[in-house]
Amino acid sequence: MAKKDAAPDPTLASNRKAFHDYNVIERFEAGIQLTGTEVKSCRARAIQLNEGFAKIEKGQLLLHNVHIAAYDFGNRFNHQVKQTRRLLMHKKEILKLHQWLGTKGGTLIPLRFYLKGGLIKVEIAYCQ
Repeated sequence: MAKKDAAPDPTLASNRKAFHDYNVIERFEAGIQLTGTEVKSCRARAIQLNEGFAKIEKGQLLLHNVHIAAYDFGNRFNHQVKQTRRLLMHKKEILKLHQWLGTKGGTLIPLRFYLKGGLIKVEIAYCQ
């Protein structure tokens, strides 16, 4: 009998350096607001998370310093490589993170980008 093809790895990019530099307290799953060429670059695994971090500004969770390479076949509507991107989470979760950052200190670090049900998700972690 022929073996079934193994399912492709849903992980698009991971930040292994974060586990070395920080103590991971808790992990969260968030959606991410991307444009068309950003999605195509993410699916091509052209993402670098090394210097990325997340901040809460005006009640929204924003992802900074994540490098998503320009799409090779994009035209003049191609995206900016290191722009601020909005993370999508429930309001209660954002308020919980905001409270933790205000009282305990720490930071929010993206650990990995992955596919879930055809959508691109980001795993962020509250770290100290």
